[in-house]
Amino acid sequence: MDRRVALASIGGLLLAGPTVAAPKPKALRKPWGAPDLEGVWSSASYTELERPEQLKSLIVSPEDAKVWEATLAKTGGVNVPSDPLGQAQSEFPETGTGLMRINGEIRGSMIVDPADGQLPYSDEALKRLGMGKHRRRRGYDNVEERPQNERCLTAGTGGVPLIAEADANVVEIVQTRDAIVIVGEKYHDARVVRLNGSATPDLPASWNGESFGRWEGDTLVVETTRFRPGDQLRSDGFYISGEAKVTERFRRTGPGEISYIFTVDDPATYSRPWRAEVVFGPAPGRMFEYACHEGNYSLTSILAAARQGNQPTPPATPAAPAKP
Repeated sequence: MDRRVALASIGGLLLAGPTVAAPKPKALRKPWGAPDLEGVWSSASYTELERPEQLKSLIVSPEDAKVWEATLAKTGGVNVPSDPLGQAQSEFPETGTGLMRINGEIRGSMIVDPADGQLPYSDEALKRLGMGKHRRRRGYDNVEERPQNERCLTAGTGGVPLIAEADANVVEIVQTRDAIVIVGEKYHDARVVRLNGSATPDLPASWNGESFGRWEGDTLVVETTRFRPGDQLRSDGFYISGEAKVTERFRRTGPGEISYIFTVDDPATYSRPWRAEVVFGPAPGRMFEYACHEGNYSLTSILAAARQGNQPTPPATPAAPAKP
């Protein structure tokens, strides 16, 4: 090589400076080193807890997703038989714009285990709950047979686990060294998750139980037990009993994403433990008040209608004879 060319090449390298690999983005962390989960998050999507019969597998092809999303878009992203009253226009569902995407996969259900995407109710639980094929309770005899959300009590993103619903899918997470606070949009429940704590012996059982958390690497693991005795509706068709144990795993997987995986172990209700996966993204704005029905007049009307329905059907009045 010509000496002048060699010197010029060396000079160019010196002027350019050392070659340095692009720095990898640092994990989002709090000042004390824990992963940062704080923020207002939403899990709005068309994906339901259980897989609808129209979708045949957990992972949906782009072609099938396009067809199903177009169908649900007509009813505001809610899986209902028809839209005769203009639900999409009048109810203002907040269900996002399509099925949930997790790790690049289009998901047909939140439930990933069992593989059929269905809640594994035991036969005994179905009988106890009075639920038929479509998982709807039919108890209208008294107030105690009605689900607690009709009385503006915990459900959806305000409960355990966090389940998005068409009218509420936002949570706010506040974080300290010693605790995580999860505030649900519905119905303003603030769940305090104590880190590395121990049970409080005299604490009564409650709708959302008692939660303890710990860090396993960059994953926050939360275990909740001591739920209120009896059957509790957590989302449409999804119940837990006072014997349930719910294990949740939160992991910050990106600047705008939290992976949320939960397992429900409730031998009084299900034939086996089951697991679901959800992804939270940034909410479009702040979390506003969820105004539940003041006065709760609907419950009175529900029971009154049931009493009316129990009345024997009066005999048909014979038609008056036609005038000649």
